[in-house]
Amino acid sequence: MRRQLTALLGIAVLVPATACGGAEEGEGDGLRQVTAGAIPIVDVAPLHLGVEQGFFSDRGIDLEIQPGSGGAAAIPGVISGNFEFAFGNVVSVMVARDQGLPLKIFSNGVASNGEQGADFSAVFVLDDSPVQDAADLEGMTVAANNLKNIGDTTVRQSVRKAGGDPSSVEFVEMGLPDMVPALENEQVDAIWLVEPFTTMAAEAGHREIASNLVDTHPDLTVAAYFTSERMLDQDPELIADVEAALRESLAYAQDNPDEVRRIVPTYTEIDQALLDQLRLPRWPAEVDKESVGVLADLMLQDGLIESEADLEALYQ
Repeated sequence: MRRQLTALLGIAVLVPATACGGAEEGEGDGLRQVTAGAIPIVDVAPLHLGVEQGFFSDRGIDLEIQPGSGGAAAIPGVISGNFEFAFGNVVSVMVARDQGLPLKIFSNGVASNGEQGADFSAVFVLDDSPVQDAADLEGMTVAANNLKNIGDTTVRQSVRKAGGDPSSVEFVEMGLPDMVPALENEQVDAIWLVEPFTTMAAEAGHREIASNLVDTHPDLTVAAYFTSERMLDQDPELIADVEAALRESLAYAQDNPDEVRRIVPTYTEIDQALLDQLRLPRWPAEVDKESVGVLADLMLQDGLIESEADLEALYQ
């Protein structure tokens, strides 16, 4: 586990610390230049809508969104100061804190919609696979975009809930866009997806066997926006302004699903024909701390963290 900390910090020192002293002002416009790390999935639609609707610029922020592969990949950028803040699943943030990295959650990100068989996150197999439910994943290989993450943690819970042995499942790290082809080429037995890839898999005729987020908690907080303790100390006003803009952005996305569907193709490669089929998550204003506690318990049980998570210290 401690070797992972060294690896993360090793990555961090390779990233230019362009924002270590806080956000820079743009030339002539008076806006603070801020960079956020965010994986290009439906979950971050509020962030893109917030930029478009002016929720950030209204607060003096010129926001640049840098795409990545997941929350774990964004952590080095936040630690180095290359990102003022980032979007990441709460498991990644808790794993990083367990390894000694000084991160804090300051805004909600996205939540499960709570609908079995219709959530934005799901586990898929080939239609003719012998796997009928999550318990049948025993001894199988499952693709997830990052390991020791929310994907494998919640899929294990689906296996456990269905009566299977989660310790026997082998997880393989793979980029979300690569998973459907890997399933079709039988490189893996199952894939864990979020939108827009969930809809792509369903439209390709693959079969859903588990709603892993719902199996974990019906109101599961999946991801959040986080920053470093250093950034909070050095520029608390900036983070307060970002949090206010995010709150407005989350509410706008929650109230305007058609706007979510409209903006998703501007930062993902989803086919326009699939937009109406997208399964949208929820974007509540607040983190569901009870559900994060459930995740923390599962992480300890599955060995992702070495000791009980300090949940009070997790939040700003």
